[in-house]
Amino acid sequence: MYILLMGPPGAGKGTQAANLVKEFSIPHISTGDMFRAAVKEGTELGKKAKACMDEGRLVPDDVTIGIVRERLQKSDCRKGFILDGFPRTVEQADALKSILDELKINLTRVIDISASKDELIERAVGRRICKKCGATYHVKFSPTKKEGVCDACGGETYQRADDSEETMRNRLSVYEQQTKPLIDYYQKAKLYSRIDGSQQIEKVYDDVKKSLDV
Repeated sequence: MYILLMGPPGAGKGTQAANLVKEFSIPHISTGDMFRAAVKEGTELGKKAKACMDEGRLVPDDVTIGIVRERLQKSDCRKGFILDGFPRTVEQADALKSILDELKINLTRVIDISASKDELIERAVGRRICKKCGATYHVKFSPTKKEGVCDACGGETYQRADDSEETMRNRLSVYEQQTKPLIDYYQKAKLYSRIDGSQQIEKVYDDVKKSLDV
């Protein structure tokens, strides 16, 4: 099962990826995880990525693509993987196809978990996180018993700076601009499925499995 997972911030990709990992015993690979692993392992590409990140620069495509190639060659990917956060451009999608061709792998499905902009903003703006233990709450959907106090450890809950409405609107606009060409790309390849992420979590996962024909 070789899955490419797409979706805007707050659509629920992480939740669905965790369900897929549990059911199919395949790794969930995000761009951030790949970078951190390459840096930790001290590979040449990891060193280049670290230099860019330390200077606050975007990691260039050739380094990113090299790190993806290294990661997908690892033994835990032989049965499948869930790739999340890459590709972000058509050029990266072409590079991914070349890597998969080298590894004699065919993508099973490109799954795009979507939701309306208003719903995504509501999810983000209402999110609260415990400063002490990292537990996550939502002022509307899963509030703490006592406002501002974590149920689990009694720590203070707070709203992340990037969960403000203005920041979220900007992030969603950037995401839409970036991903529209990718949607067209994978639709032409007959690999693309859009899933309504505004449904109950269990229904979303049912639709994800249907798109995979399982």
